Amino acid sequence: MINTNEKIKKFKNKTKEIILKEELKKNIISKKNLNIKIGFDPTSPDIHLGHTILLNKAKQFQENGHNIIIIIGDFTGMIGDPSGKQNTRKQLSKEEIITNSKTYKTQIFKILNEKNTKIVFNSSWLNKITTENFIKLTSKQTVAKILQRDDFNKRYKNKKSIHI
Repeated sequence: MINTNEKIKKFKNKTKEIILKEELKKNIISKKNLNIKIGFDPTSPDIHLGHTILLNKAKQFQENGHNIIIIIGDFTGMIGDPSGKQNTRKQLSKEEIITNSKTYKTQIFKILNEKNTKIVFNSSWLNKITTENFIKLTSKQTVAKILQRDDFNKRYKNKKSIHI
C-alpha cells in the first residue's frame, strides 16, 4: 500500500512532467530553439550506456536545430557530490577530472555534432561562490528536507554516512 507521502511525491512528479510537456509543446509550435542541457560527472574515463541514450535523444534535438549544452561536473567531482547515489562519491583530483573529461568529449562527439555542441564546466560558476554565500545557501536547506530525498533517506536508514 502506498503511503500519503509517496502519493504526493508521485503527484508532484506527474504534475512537473505535464507542465514540462506543455512548455515543450509551446516552444516547438513557436519554433523557438530549445537549450537542452545534459550533465555528466567525470567519475570515470568512460561514459556508460545510460549516457548514450541521452546523447542519442540530444542528437535528435540537435538535428532539429536545438542547442545542446553538456555540463561537466568537474567541481562536484572534486568534492565527491553525494546526490543520486547510495554512497558518497569518491573525491577526484583536478588531474583525474581533466583526464576523464577529455575522454568524455571524444566519446560525446562520436554522437553529437561538435560544432553545434557547447561544453561547460560547473566550476565556472560554482568556484565563484563565496563562503558567506555558501553559508546563506545552506541555511535555506534543512536536514528534514534532505532526508525526504529517496537516496539520502535510504542511506540514513542503512546507517551509511551522509556528508554535509
